[in-house]
Amino acid sequence: MSVARVTELSATSETSFEDAIQQAITRATQTLRGVEGAWVKDMNILIQDGNITGYKVNLAVTFVLEG
Repeated sequence: MSVARVTELSATSETSFEDAIQQAITRATQTLRGVEGAWVKDMNILIQDGNITGYKVNLAVTFVLEG
């Protein structure tokens, strides 16, 4: 039997939603072992002076607990 945990992450990119997702997954796999999947919970754009300045994602990342 395995037990998993879900943690939420937010990431922002100046170029795209895909880049923001990749940044979050890269960071998660650097600090968490056993990452198995992620769910994109929310996607937002950041706007300044009528222009898109960033792409923000909120992810739920699932990883298996050791032991």
